[in-house]
Amino acid sequence: MSTSSIDNFLGSGDALSRLQAHAARLMRLQQMLAGFLPDYMGEVCRVANLKGEELIIHVESAGLAVKLKQAVPSLLVDFTRAGVLLRDIKVKVAVKDYRPPPPPPQERHVSTTTREGLGSLADTLPADSPLAKALRRFVKRAG
Repeated sequence: MSTSSIDNFLGSGDALSRLQAHAARLMRLQQMLAGFLPDYMGEVCRVANLKGEELIIHVESAGLAVKLKQAVPSLLVDFTRAGVLLRDIKVKVAVKDYRPPPPPPQERHVSTTTREGLGSLADTLPADSPLAKALRRFVKRAG
């Protein structure tokens, strides 16, 4: 499906066209924000939403949130110069969902006798049997 078909689909309904326009507006604001901020802040600050004349920005840490809150007055001026009228900019800390890494898989050992027994069982089954294929695969990986 081509991009123009997707654009036609999204622009076909009132709700979808409003959603598409809002998403495009947020992307433009994100690009502007990244241009107004130093590189180290522009990479971690994300435009989350625009509600009326209030811009909501998410940052990854409380320290950056404090720095960004201090920069709100100058950002308001920068956005106004760029033609975006904002009444306020809210800064919120949006910590990424932290999940510890999964534990390594438990190593299981299969004795030589067991591998030989499973191999001989697989040999007694029909060659096209799914069970025989699975047993051969298991013996190959276990040995």
